Amino acid sequence: MAGADFPLFESIGYLVRDAHRAYLRAMQMRVADTEVTMGMWFFLRILWQEEGITQRDLSRRIRMMEPTTVTALRLMERRGLVRRERDVHDRRRSLVYLTDRGRALRHELLPCAAETNIAAIDGLASCEIDALRELLVRVIANLDRDIAERGADPEVVEDEIADRGS
Repeated sequence: MAGADFPLFESIGYLVRDAHRAYLRAMQMRVADTEVTMGMWFFLRILWQEEGITQRDLSRRIRMMEPTTVTALRLMERRGLVRRERDVHDRRRSLVYLTDRGRALRHELLPCAAETNIAAIDGLASCEIDALRELLVRVIANLDRDIAERGADPEVVEDEIADRGS
């Protein structure tokens, strides 16, 4: 579609981005009293499910470039939320573990996420919520396939684009 014939508010990309930003604002308001930033939240969310994973695996799961992950983990270490240890089988790899403090935040922050999700779906029927989830998963899969077909890694392209300021 030509730009003039494609209003901004009809763009799925714009609407998803706007919804994501609104979600982050609502979530950040709920966690403002903690030392956790929204950037840290995504790492904590993964680590609450599985500790002792490599920085590379953590980056891939969150779809961030490794240098961005390293910067975030340094801040999280300074705040006493995580610790990194060299892998005893491969000294080139660092494994990421939660501290007791990082683990304890789960009980404080997951209810904030649940509240934010409840606010986000207010007024939607359960079939609409199920459809929304299904459609978003399909959109992500479609875009990942498109990126892969163009010869790039779908898990890192997002951060590379952001790094270029696009």
